[in-house]
Amino acid sequence: MLITFEGIDGCGKSTHIKKLKAYLTDKGYDVHVFREPGGTPLSEQIRDILLNSKDDIHPLAESLLFSAARAQLVATRIRPLLDTGAIVILDRFFDSTTAYQGYGRQAVPVPDIEQLNRLATQNLEPDITIYLKLDPEMAYERRKKVRKEDRMEQAGADFFKRVNAGFDALAAREKRIVVFDSSRSAAETFEAIEGHLEKMLPRL
Repeated sequence: MLITFEGIDGCGKSTHIKKLKAYLTDKGYDVHVFREPGGTPLSEQIRDILLNSKDDIHPLAESLLFSAARAQLVATRIRPLLDTGAIVILDRFFDSTTAYQGYGRQAVPVPDIEQLNRLATQNLEPDITIYLKLDPEMAYERRKKVRKEDRMEQAGADFFKRVNAGFDALAAREKRIVVFDSSRSAAETFEAIEGHLEKMLPRL
């Protein structure tokens, strides 16, 4: 089973992924968590370029780098684990590329981004995508309390509004994407996530 978490930076993905891993592990499931970009030595090197580079990365090059990291992760980690019956949880997947590079950057057409996503994943799709919806201003307030912003997070308020609109458009189109209000307390939000997933979990 493949579970992905999406939403703008600061929406609470890390918190709820940690909660979900503990919850599923306690139930006896074999659970593996990866972040995107990242999850393999090569993908982590690409992550460092994408998030910390001082160079001006062209939007198309940025999209290709995200896809390269994803292709390596899918081929060497995600698919082999899914084949064993494990549950894989991802902190971001291809919906982030569509929302950030397609809707946010507005330099590469969304259909081209989606074609690139299919190539990088070899048509692998999540069983469920948990979209933690949060207003960009509230997300910014949360982010600045815990860490210094990386290259992507410094893109500005208008960029994140477009990214949010992109996630909303994807959620309206894709049945696998379930929207959860992340402006509520972490306990309330996770209770809603847990209730929804209970109906989908494979039997041990």
